[in-house]
Formats: sequence, structure tokens, C-alpha cells
Amino acid sequence: MRVCQRTHQGLVRSSNQDSLLVDQGVYGVADGMGGHKGGETASRVAVQVIKNALRGKKPEGRALEVGVEAANRRIFDMARHDSALSGMGTTLTFLWEAEENVHLCHVGDSRAYLWRGGELKQITDDHSLVAELLRSNMISPEAARTHPYRNVITRAVGVDPVVTADIFTHSKQEGDLWLICSDGLTNMVPDETIESILKDAENEDTAADELLALALERGGTDNISFVLCRVTEVAAV
Repeated sequence: MRVCQRTHQGLVRSSNQDSLLVDQGVYGVADGMGGHKGGETASRVAVQVIKNALRGKKPEGRALEVGVEAANRRIFDMARHDSALSGMGTTLTFLWEAEENVHLCHVGDSRAYLWRGGELKQITDDHSLVAELLRSNMISPEAARTHPYRNVITRAVGVDPVVTADIFTHSKQEGDLWLICSDGLTNMVPDETIESILKDAENEDTAADELLALALERGGTDNISFVLCRVTEVAAV
């Protein structure tokens, strides 16, 4: 894959609590929560534990589960033993590239999108209150954009003793473009605009610059972090 990454504190937050995961075929983002110290710590620790857990292993789903479980235990234990970190946690969304496919892991409301054949599709399901209301047809997409509880997530790494991650495998095609991002991007830039930018941009770096600039132009109310991954080769079957 050809990969580019961006992270920005935004225009409102006093710190950047996002951490990027870019390491030997593993790409993604963790969006920390739990205050200035807690959020930064949770996302950083999650990324480091995942990197260590997967390094040298063959891409497959069970290894992802083990890695997430290890990250969850580490963050939960740290919060129990340090009152300054109490209540911290993090989202975690990333992909692990194999020769013929990609394995995805997802907890929280960061997202993975796939741009293929000129269309953008959200691959992950948000673990959030508003997303659950949407899936139950209790609110409309329009209402979801301004819902007062749109930032309430229902699943995160490190908050509880055990966490369940969504883990699945997706096919890989040459030319695929994966976008993995924190909600600091998607809260500012709607899917249809992201799709247009990915379609028209000259390359991944240009698209990344445009996405970040637009998120900041529209308010930059949260940390903004994302990775763009272009599939350049697929192993022959």
C-alpha cells in the first residue's frame, strides 16, 4: 500500500488526543477520551500495544482479537492504579494488510471507508448512541447530524474489563483507497464531500491536504486524524 497520514490538534482543543497507527502493514487511528492526560495516554498506549502484539505475525483475525484484548487490559489497569487517568479510554480503528485481502478491527466511532470504483462506502459501524438510534430508525440522518448526544460512544478500549471489537476481512483490489479517520474529520466533512475530494484529487497527498484544510475551515472543533491507504498491488491467486 501507498500510505499518507495527517493529524492536527484542530482549532478548539487544547491538545491532540489522537494517535496514528502506521507500522509495517498496520494502519489506523485511535481517538482518546478521558481528559487531557487520560485521552492522550489511552490512544498512545493502545497504538503501542497493538504494534507490539502484531509485529512479526501473519495477518489474521485471532491475532487482532488478542492485540485488542491486550490493549484493553493495559489501559484499564493503568486507569485503576492512577486516579489522574480514571475513566480514560480510546476508539481504535485500523486495517492489517495481507496479500489478497485486508483485516479490519474496529471499536468506537472512528471509521474505515473504502473508495472503490468511484464510490465511497463506510465499512465500519459506529459504536455510538446516535448510530444505534439510526439503525433502529428512531431518528433520521438529518437529526443525527445535530443530535445533542452524537458524541456519546457505546464501546471503547480500556473503559471496561473486557471489550468486544468488530473484526472482519475485506477483499483487496488494485486501486482501492482506504480512509481510516477519527470523528474530527467526519463531523466536519460529510461523506459526499469526502467522496468528491477522493475522486477529483490528483493523488493521496493532495486529497489528504484538501480533507484536512476543509475540516479546519469548517471549524476544526476536534482533533483531526486520518490515514489514506492506496492498494498498489494484489497477490495473484
